[in-house]
Amino acid sequence: MIDSCFAAAQVPTDAEAVAVPVFADLALPPGSPEVDPGYCTARGFAGKVGEALPLPSGDGAGLVAVGLGAPGEVDAEALRRAAAAFVRTAWRQHKGAFSLHGLFSDSLPVEGAAQAVTEGAQLASYRFTTYKAAPETCALSSLAVVADGDAGQDDPVAVGVARGGAVARAVALARDLVNEPAGALTPTRLAEIAVDQAGRGGLEVSVWDETRIAAEGLGGLQGVARGSNEPPRLIRLAYDPPAGASPDQPVPTVALVGKGITFDSGGLSIKPAEGMMTMKTDMSGAAAVLATMSAVAELGVPVRVLGFLPTTENMPGGSATKPGDVLRIRNGKTIEVLNTDAEGRLVLADGLSLAVEEGVDAIVDLATLTGACVVALGGEIAGLMGTDEGFVGQVAAAAERAGEAVWRLPLPERYRTHIDSEIADMKNIGSGRQAGSLVAGLILSEFVGEVPWAHLDIAGPARSEEDAGYLAKGGTGYGVRTLLELLRGFAAPA
Repeated sequence: MIDSCFAAAQVPTDAEAVAVPVFADLALPPGSPEVDPGYCTARGFAGKVGEALPLPSGDGAGLVAVGLGAPGEVDAEALRRAAAAFVRTAWRQHKGAFSLHGLFSDSLPVEGAAQAVTEGAQLASYRFTTYKAAPETCALSSLAVVADGDAGQDDPVAVGVARGGAVARAVALARDLVNEPAGALTPTRLAEIAVDQAGRGGLEVSVWDETRIAAEGLGGLQGVARGSNEPPRLIRLAYDPPAGASPDQPVPTVALVGKGITFDSGGLSIKPAEGMMTMKTDMSGAAAVLATMSAVAELGVPVRVLGFLPTTENMPGGSATKPGDVLRIRNGKTIEVLNTDAEGRLVLADGLSLAVEEGVDAIVDLATLTGACVVALGGEIAGLMGTDEGFVGQVAAAAERAGEAVWRLPLPERYRTHIDSEIADMKNIGSGRQAGSLVAGLILSEFVGEVPWAHLDIAGPARSEEDAGYLAKGGTGYGVRTLLELLRGFAAPA
């Protein structure tokens, strides 16, 4: 990624590429360089969000027109996409600059604008190159975010740039984890990385091995792990904010639970070969939680945060759980496993049960849970559901501010009969092919008790099939920005 993003009061003299923001219909913010409308129109540039066009600039720095859309509709996501378009256009330059003059307003303050530009630029420059002999990486090593101010540590532009850099680094960590081959990122290795990140981020960490998992009654995680030679791990991370709250106003606690299936073959209900090609990404929820936890201290999150990562492979070995087996979850409820490829809900059930035991104020889980959600919402939108309307609304609002699309789905109680089992408290799949995402959500809801809970089914947006905007093909790190935004302004539900 870009090595350095920094605040500046003017475009540095050594900048090789400078973004020139342009509104729809080629209108310009105050103080922008002149742009030849005829030149832009002839090349199909109209100032739409995400468009970029190199401009003739004589002997000076290369100018790049970047589209922002309608003047009154510029928001943080438009700036992220504009910064990403600039980076892709200036890919082979070394030093860039992006001017915010005339772009911030009451609805988009300068700090938020600077954060958005930094996020978009940093994430657009991301590439996973660990296994490439001659990777094509972005040459941009620095980006100046230019706006009026002294560029000091407390200057709003500098604050926004610093925050955007921290968020982008967290997203990049999640992407790295998701992109690693399953043979390299085993549950044991993921636990080692979590311990390392905890040390860097001032977090408390504990890791349960397979013996402790069995002793603690994590029957879902233990059952899914049976078919693999790789032992499972339960990772718990904890962050306590700096002291300062008064005794009569205790700091609220939010639990984050991430599905950590480092490879999903489907178990004995084995997937077809094509369906397994991207199943190293089935730990995207756990990656998002770990990456979020890695950044909470740096960002000064004002609430206590717990992270739970139940992680294992799902393989069809000789000891694998068989269709028809019954597993007992940590909270005592039993699940009849009729399809071993519906394993995410089994490990999450244990993670959610552990979170409830901690007496938290709210829980969010993230999981690449159902193909049904991809069918319903496509590859860019996550399904959002939960048990507390107010808290689900908080998550939706945080996702909107973060630029990560969600769509709210119901949890109809009348569908509870879909998971009735003849021999256990419930079964792990529904009736036929109906309402797959909702049924999975209903199963999870059995393990959150009375705690306000929200579930994000990220099966679609956890992976991108192409380089587009600030996404690179592969893991997207979806959910990290939403979680950090949620934690930043969390209000405990009544």
